[in-house]
Amino acid sequence: MLDAATMRIIAGMLKGRAIRTPEGRNTRPTSDRARESLFNVLAHAAWAPGLEGVRVIDAFAGSGALGFEAISRGAAFCLFVETDASARGCIRDNVEAFQLFGNTRIHRRSATDLGLKPAGLGAHFDLVFMDPPYAQGLVPLALDQLVSGQWLSPEALVIAETGSDEAALEAPGWSILDERTYGAARVYFLRRG
Repeated sequence: MLDAATMRIIAGMLKGRAIRTPEGRNTRPTSDRARESLFNVLAHAAWAPGLEGVRVIDAFAGSGALGFEAISRGAAFCLFVETDASARGCIRDNVEAFQLFGNTRIHRRSATDLGLKPAGLGAHFDLVFMDPPYAQGLVPLALDQLVSGQWLSPEALVIAETGSDEAALEAPGWSILDERTYGAARVYFLRRG
């Protein structure tokens, strides 16, 4: 398990800041190398929304590393969706350390049971990071929740991670714009349609 000294924000206004991560094996933070590659795709792909001013959901947030990286690079707001109490505690500690109180919110809910988007959360979301536990088939369930709960803007992009040894992701109603493998992780870039 990586410790806080090992995980850092890669770029942007928080570059180099350590990310506190939960102890134990209940969470599996996306590696620095995979995060850097993923954000390079977002920065350069013609179909990517860019990060400046976007509203982000970090579903199955764990340490929140993907959401914090997005905010560091210009995202306006991040909703961290996480059920594990120790992970939520780490996210809260990171929000406090980075002074991101107005730019973040923690949603104590499963990404596979989101329900309707509360009106108090403001506008729809433009970008969703989804890094669930591997080999449990959670990505399609969470995608369905994002759509049925009206969480997404019309052009929203979802970045979903599965194990590289899992069968190819089946996501009816979604187009796979790109697919990358980073070690044990396979990352899909998806849009409705």
